[in-house]
Amino acid sequence: MNPSETIALVESLDYEGHGVAHVDGKTIFIDGALPYERVIYRSYRKKPTFENADTVSVLKESFIRTTPRCPHYNTCGGCSMQHVDFSAQVAIKQRVLEDNLQHIGKVKAERMLTPIAGPAWGYRHRARLSARWVARKGCVLVGFHEKRSSYIADMSECHILPPHISALLLPLRALIAQLSIRERMPQVELAVGENVDVLVLRNMDAISTADEDLLRAFADRHAGPRPLQLWLQPKGPETCYPFYPLTAPRLTYRLAEFNVEMPYNPTEFTQVNPQINAIMVKRALGLLDPQPGERIADMFCGIGNFTLPIARSGAEVHGMEGSLPLVRRAEENAAHNGLQHRVSYEMANLFEVTEESFAALGKFDKMLIDPPRDGAVQLCKALNDDTAPQRLVYVSCNPATLARDANILVNTKGYTLKAAGIINMFPHTAHVESVAWFEKTGPGKSREEIAAEEALEAARIAANKAAKEARKKAEADEKARILAESAAKKEARYQHYLANKDYYDSRSAEKDEQ
Repeated sequence: MNPSETIALVESLDYEGHGVAHVDGKTIFIDGALPYERVIYRSYRKKPTFENADTVSVLKESFIRTTPRCPHYNTCGGCSMQHVDFSAQVAIKQRVLEDNLQHIGKVKAERMLTPIAGPAWGYRHRARLSARWVARKGCVLVGFHEKRSSYIADMSECHILPPHISALLLPLRALIAQLSIRERMPQVELAVGENVDVLVLRNMDAISTADEDLLRAFADRHAGPRPLQLWLQPKGPETCYPFYPLTAPRLTYRLAEFNVEMPYNPTEFTQVNPQINAIMVKRALGLLDPQPGERIADMFCGIGNFTLPIARSGAEVHGMEGSLPLVRRAEENAAHNGLQHRVSYEMANLFEVTEESFAALGKFDKMLIDPPRDGAVQLCKALNDDTAPQRLVYVSCNPATLARDANILVNTKGYTLKAAGIINMFPHTAHVESVAWFEKTGPGKSREEIAAEEALEAARIAANKAAKEARKKAEADEKARILAESAAKKEARYQHYLANKDYYDSRSAEKDEQ
């Protein structure tokens, strides 16, 4: 063990799947380490109160450790938990949700739902892969980025992609290397639909006639029982278009439980794991329990993933989304499924909603929220006793922001957290998807009460900030005093020398003679 390496006993896992240890009063976050393991680690980032480190070797293994399936696991940044037994990954994510609700949200669910878990491998039907011509290697790399790096992992296979898509990685590298714009094709986006596979090539320059021939030959050669369709994207996502073959079926996914088919373009947002998505929709609607005649809101509705299944119940659904292209796609999907008479859509910035703008939408019996990682804090704050739906189901991709918003709903708006649980949408990663059911059980706090609490919280934050600044100033003053004292002693010694220079010079001369 070299001097830069240290031994630690790992105590727990953090929300990103890093082992957590404490050494000499500092918290150490160790990549690849598991609870109760004794490991040798090497730090790659050091701060005053914490360090980030890599596991060098494991001296005592955890019972939940397993051998990663992928040969690129230690290099590729696409996965972070392949070294953890699959069932343990699910349990860890459930614990992350519970801890966030307790410590951030100051809430506890009346019931924790059984985790939703599906296939461990080949689940990722959507992915964005980077591509780069590497002159020193004389080849093109296609894959995910290396861990903590801008470099692309040298991948020949990927076990979280469907096997037939993983098998295209090396042929894709060879294809791009032959193109005239091999240095101007930085990205390949993939979408696996019900009846077609699509690859979107980001071409920053126009392709040549020879390139076109290569692309057509590639699509024909690698088509299986279902076609492989190539799209080109010269600029932003809105510019992508099908290149070849033009006769391929349209991209779709199905929610068979609700007899819904969802067409979409390959750059539009859909869930990456279609099997888990179908189960997630079923669970969310089971908690929402939509009934004929009810008026239900679907916030951050996307292309209608929840809107249309809700509409199948006979309820009237109003979907809201911040992206106009997604709203247009949602409207088309409603018509495609014959549900346009039960749904309406509206483009709106839900990060800026107010009590007044929410009230203008009219009264909703129930509401489903499926926000991005930032959560839905403004939407939760906009609810009051007159406008708050009786039931609210919150689908989250970030347990921290779910917990923050749960705090508002439960401790300010009069809701009870009836149930919550995780959805393992991204196996072998630390990503935690979850669903929570809130029921309106009491009055919320008034604006005056909320304003008073916010003022107290602002005062507490200001006081803590002032105390921190005072401590920093005291530390700086003490450091300055020590430096000044040291400088004064040094100066005093120098003045003493000057005053007794003849004596010290003679002593020095005597030593030289000896």
